[in-house]
Amino acid sequence: MSGCGTAKPGNAKSTPQSASTAAAGAPLTDAGSPSGEDGGTQHARPTGRSSPAPSPSVAATRPLKDGTAVLKHCADADDPYTIVVVRNPNEREGTFGLEINYKDANGFIMSDRYQQVLVAAEGKTEVRVPAAGAGPLDKIDRCEVNPEATAVD
Repeated sequence: MSGCGTAKPGNAKSTPQSASTAAAGAPLTDAGSPSGEDGGTQHARPTGRSSPAPSPSVAATRPLKDGTAVLKHCADADDPYTIVVVRNPNEREGTFGLEINYKDANGFIMSDRYQQVLVAAEGKTEVRVPAAGAGPLDKIDRCEVNPEATAVD
C-alpha cells in the first residue's frame, strides 16, 4: 500500500473550505471560533496620515535682486581684457549675467559678450572678460556695460 489517498486511523486531517466550496449561505469567517464571533472582528485603519508642518527654518528662498556692473577697464591692444566690477546686493551668493558691447569710433557694435559670474553675499567681484572675437583690438573705441547685472539664480 502506497499511502496515497488513505488516512491512518487517528491522523484524520480536515481541509479548510475555500469561498468556492463553502456551503451556500454559510458565513465565511477568519480563523477563530467556528461561529465567527471572534474571527469576524475588523479594525478600522486611519484613512489619511498627518504630515508634519514644515519647519520655520525651511522658509521659501526669495528670488535674488539684480546686481550692478561697473566698467573699470575696456579692452585694448595693450590689455585684451575688459574688467568689470559686479556687486551683489543680496544676503546670499548668486550668479549674475553681465553684458558688454564693444564699439568702434563710429558707434558700430563690433561684438557683444555675455558672461555669468558668481558673487558672494553682499559682496563684489572683479571680472576679467577676454575681448577675443571682438575684432581687431586697435579698432575698439569704447566698451559699454549694462549697469544692471541680471540675477540668474
